[in-house]
Amino acid sequence: MLNLSPPLDMKAKWFAPHVAYTIAKFNMSLCTLGHAAEYADRGVAVNSLWPLTAIDTAAVRNVIGTERGAARKAEIVADAAYVIFQKPALSCTGNFFIDEEVLREAGVTDFSAYAHDPAADLLADYFVPEEVFERSPTKLNRFY
Repeated sequence: MLNLSPPLDMKAKWFAPHVAYTIAKFNMSLCTLGHAAEYADRGVAVNSLWPLTAIDTAAVRNVIGTERGAARKAEIVADAAYVIFQKPALSCTGNFFIDEEVLREAGVTDFSAYAHDPAADLLADYFVPEEVFERSPTKLNRFY
């Protein structure tokens, strides 16, 4: 099972501007932890995946108002999910993955295929922990 939910980063900055949305997202993350433990002895992997950058969806365009060039195509999340599903269920469960990190670990070095505008500065997604930004080579603008 793969949830689309963020890593648990219990910082007030995530809760203050949109507490209900943050609680909903983090509840999904808590389900990852609980289900991973519940099903571990049955060989069922339960992990979470979250994008490093904003993803071009109608919700992102309508709610946040970001331009398509500042967001990546949804294919990056699909490709990262595919890589995660190739991992052995018995040893890969209860994890919180970031799409770009999964693909880099799998050998991807060119992310231009996921960009609407390869020259545009990308917008970071919500809920990405600071340490992920510190280790990422991708230049990101943050809106929070």
